[in-house]
Amino acid sequence: MPGHAAWPGRRPPRYCSHMPDFYDDLRLAHVLADAADAVTMERFKALDLKVETKPDMTPVSEADKAAEELIRGQLQRARPRDAVLGEEFGAEGGGERRWIVDPIDGTKNYVRGVPVWATLIALAVRGAGEEGDDGVVGLVSAPALGRRWWASTGGGAYTGRSLSSATRLHVSRVDDLADASFAYSSLSGWEERGRLDAFLGLTRACWRTRGYGDFWSYMMVAEGSVDICAEPELSLWDMAAPSVVVREAGGRFTSLDGRPGPYGGDAAASNGLLHPALLRHLGGGAG
Repeated sequence: MPGHAAWPGRRPPRYCSHMPDFYDDLRLAHVLADAADAVTMERFKALDLKVETKPDMTPVSEADKAAEELIRGQLQRARPRDAVLGEEFGAEGGGERRWIVDPIDGTKNYVRGVPVWATLIALAVRGAGEEGDDGVVGLVSAPALGRRWWASTGGGAYTGRSLSSATRLHVSRVDDLADASFAYSSLSGWEERGRLDAFLGLTRACWRTRGYGDFWSYMMVAEGSVDICAEPELSLWDMAAPSVVVREAGGRFTSLDGRPGPYGGDAAASNGLLHPALLRHLGGGAG
């Protein structure tokens, strides 16, 4: 998906003078994603793809490592003072600005040839975001699906093939769980944490449930094609980018106990209207 960094000589009109301007960071995120997409797509479905098992028993491929190394290298050149946190190589640097990277969200899909995986890139700036969430830029790039989503604080959320050719995202207006579509990743995580009954109760209350999984559930909430989604255990790099996109599309992204942002170790995302009901079902109170 080349050319995401291009804008014809001007900043997009949606950025207002009274809002913090993270457009240059957003452009950089697109450049980073373009480079990562080239690496991950080259090795996708490769017969000689090397896959290892990490100490937490999750897989990591050579493409995960190569994509994160590439992103870190470009950030070192473009933003040498910024900190970086990545799934494969940990934390580096300090300060007010931190890039948060998941080189391949959905590695299990990637290594099995399933096209539902993405590179997640976020920028958090201390004190610059909303209460409880310092995320100011979020980008999700799923090249095997031919899709990309992005957002920045005050700039809205978008999907498309480039910054200059994009569609703005809006969450749905569904306000009753009986009419809602609920997306999730798996049953096992809820069972392992003793929350399977609450999860199943929520599925029974909804109109439709589907296990899309990983980043895709959150992007569909932002697009308005899904109304709620939740996961019982996640890392910061899984949530940092999706949380910005959902929020800027008009939705809510919290932990299961209602704390705003991606820092709670689990996730509940919705169109906002359904958030109190979502949290009540999953044990987080009224929201």
